[in-house]
Amino acid sequence: MAETKTRLKNSLIDKVVMDESLQLNETTESAWIDVIQKMDKVYADLVHYQVELEQKNAELEEAQQFIRSVLESMREVLIVCDTGGRILQVNQALEDLTGRLERELLNCPFNELFGLESQPLVEQFSEKLGNDDVVDCEVNLLTQGGGFMPLAMNCSSRYDIKGKLLGMVLIGRPVGELRRAYEALNKAHIDLKQTQEHLVHSEKMASLGRLVAGVAHELNNPISVVFGNMHALKRYGERINNYIADVNKHLDPDLHKELREKYRIDKIESDMGPLIEGTMEGAERISNIVLDLRRYSGIQKEQPEPFELKHVVMTATEWVIKASREKPEVRYELLDSCVIRGRQGQVHQILINLIQNAIDVMERQAEKLITIGCDRDDKDVRIRIHDSGPGVAEGDMNKLFDPFYTTKEVGKGTGLGLYISYGLARDMGGDLSAENSADGGAIFTLTLPLKVEADG
Repeated sequence: MAETKTRLKNSLIDKVVMDESLQLNETTESAWIDVIQKMDKVYADLVHYQVELEQKNAELEEAQQFIRSVLESMREVLIVCDTGGRILQVNQALEDLTGRLERELLNCPFNELFGLESQPLVEQFSEKLGNDDVVDCEVNLLTQGGGFMPLAMNCSSRYDIKGKLLGMVLIGRPVGELRRAYEALNKAHIDLKQTQEHLVHSEKMASLGRLVAGVAHELNNPISVVFGNMHALKRYGERINNYIADVNKHLDPDLHKELREKYRIDKIESDMGPLIEGTMEGAERISNIVLDLRRYSGIQKEQPEPFELKHVVMTATEWVIKASREKPEVRYELLDSCVIRGRQGQVHQILINLIQNAIDVMERQAEKLITIGCDRDDKDVRIRIHDSGPGVAEGDMNKLFDPFYTTKEVGKGTGLGLYISYGLARDMGGDLSAENSADGGAIFTLTLPLKVEADG
């Protein structure tokens, strides 16, 4: 009985242990199933997230490509800057205009893209950074080749999603073709008006030349009469003096002395010669002036003839200086004598134009000095006119001898003086050139052959 109870007890214990073991196995298997199910869910979520991420990346790449294509197709110039004004991004339009790639422009100050005259305008972009107002103005963008492109530029502030200021965005629209056409038309109209004024002035100068030639011709006749009369008076004076001397030989000495004192014969004899010589010298000077006027009028083609160059230089200088309101100092470094065979009137006209230009450019100078020098070789003679003015700007040097080109204020220059002078010099087989002096001022050099051939 006891053994039976013991076996029964042991059987019950084994059953309980077995039941507990079975229950434990069932719990462990259920946990693993839960873990596997959760892992499957996590993996499914990862796959789902990866698919969504790839879709987002594809959408982002597509959006970037879209934005890039829009930026590249824009005709407007786009510049994105940080708060310090340094470039973060540009578009293709800016690269095409400036000839500089985006990587070359990154981190560069944006204001270096614009001309000096536009700097005060672009500076206000940074000053108004953070304002809601859009700054709009017209600026000049520096382009490749040293030119510029006018842009209607506006600037607006750029913020992030939290409202923090990040910088600014500049958008520039090229000035339209209509506006450029209008500006070109307006410029053509102004040029036409200036050309018309130049032509009117040229016609006035031609009329003045004809008037001067007429006056010179009319003056020439009475001057010829004066010359003839003075030569006759000179001969008559000599004869009268001889007659008085012969008569005096037959008069009583006391009577002779009394009559000479009464009629002041001694003074008349002493004054007669100088008066006649002085009158003839004055008439000769008037005759030379008349001849110079006829040459300067340029109505007829002048034939080459020998003349003293120093005399022409001095005469032209005196003409201009006497007509000037302010008299500059003139220094001569001329040859004692240099006779050339050429057209004296044309040389005179060239020198007048050059000396007048020298006086004009020194208008605002405190010290006004013109140095006129001359040298020669076996074939040519060179006359240099050196002023103490500001010199010729590099941009103007190649245009000095163009027709109607002038650096003077409107109404003070026709732009024809140097052009005509250059043409006259070339017509005589010479040349006219300009350069800036290392000592300041400009030097105009007139080169002339010692012998100009006559026209056929």
